[in-house]
Amino acid sequence: MTTKAAFIFVAPEADPQKHCAVIESPVIELSVVGVKNYQEAEETAQKLVADGVTAIELCAGFGSEGTALIARAVKGKAVVGAVRFDLHPAFDHRSGDELF
Repeated sequence: MTTKAAFIFVAPEADPQKHCAVIESPVIELSVVGVKNYQEAEETAQKLVADGVTAIELCAGFGSEGTALIARAVKGKAVVGAVRFDLHPAFDHRSGDELF
């Protein structure tokens, strides 16, 4: 049985229609999707769970508030985890909570 999982990354000019991929292996089908802000991440997470994703990992660009937002958006439908940097090097050492 294959598990459907997703990794969502946030970057200011990301477009979930263009910046996406699906990686299939015998055990897991991983969707990778880029979004430009937290609102788009919330919408994307809801679409992913509607397509059967049961686990979502968020990139380090998501701060605590962004992670909580996504967890609430998919509550009961998928577990949510996050890679952690307190201050993300790609965002000029700021948290996504300041930017998105």
